[in-house]
Amino acid sequence: MSVLTPLGFSLLRQLSDGAFHSGEDLAATVGLTRARVSQLLKQAETAGLSLERVRGLGYRLTSAPDFLDADAVRVALREISTKGSRYPALDVEVVDQIGSTSTELLRRSQRKDIHGTVLAAEWQTAGRGRRGKPWAAVAGGSLTFSLGWQFEQGAGFLAGLSLAVGVAVVRALEAEGLDGVELKWPNDLIHKHLKVGGILVELNGDALGPSVVVVGVGLNVRLPAEIRRDIEQPVSDLTTVAGRGAPVIDRNHLLARVALELAATLDAYARAGFPPFAAEWQRRHAYQGKPVKLLLPDGASVKGTVAGVDSTGALVLADGPRRARFLAGEISLRRA
Repeated sequence: MSVLTPLGFSLLRQLSDGAFHSGEDLAATVGLTRARVSQLLKQAETAGLSLERVRGLGYRLTSAPDFLDADAVRVALREISTKGSRYPALDVEVVDQIGSTSTELLRRSQRKDIHGTVLAAEWQTAGRGRRGKPWAAVAGGSLTFSLGWQFEQGAGFLAGLSLAVGVAVVRALEAEGLDGVELKWPNDLIHKHLKVGGILVELNGDALGPSVVVVGVGLNVRLPAEIRRDIEQPVSDLTTVAGRGAPVIDRNHLLARVALELAATLDAYARAGFPPFAAEWQRRHAYQGKPVKLLLPDGASVKGTVAGVDSTGALVLADGPRRARFLAGEISLRRA
């Protein structure tokens, strides 16, 4: 997949109005040659965006994306808060391109307070999921962001945090009318067994606290078929979840909704930990009470029936009368 540059995003934002723009005008605006403009727009196409070229008219995006905008997110935060949702103090920042939103917040946490900071990006050149795997995203079609939070407690208390975060994200999706998304232990969001999103929680701090946590969230909003083919696992997107005829998903509003729900969840977790979330997580788990196979770090596998999770977020697997618990780590869950 191609890497979109800041100059490429400058062109795409000009084209986001859906109108035709001549190569000459685009080149003049960004101070490049027309040949360079053409090259940058070809990169955009390989990144999942569809362009139309008409001689005498120029270029236009055939499906103009709603690029993320910090001001639009702030407006949505205020709108949602006036309808009853608590509006915690969140500092919203949007960038076109970055290595990784989570890596950047972790870096900032070494020199400043990142509590309540939301950093979203259209394009991550080094986005990652669990176990260091790269996270594939589409400019204008994905939602990738991270939220920084301060906890007084340490790593042991925060063991179940990623599961609580999963509950928060699904709650937010349902509030936006996106029903049917389930959880897959430990940190995937799926729809009909196809992945639509993922969560990555990272922390810095002492074993007993305090801790700085960075919650990374990636959601597929609109994922073109050609991009899906390049992804190693079966995936879907929230547009499919919404169904035919549903309104186009407003990513700025969705970002505001998820960020608000996350902040409320992190605040609640700081007071009581994972136990208040356990029953809801199990209800939303796609494989609760079902046979599964766990792939272990040493290459071995374990089969059993999902009995649920314990108070720390560890998966409890039943094999007849026997019970075994597994911490997330490098373990992967598969349908048996």
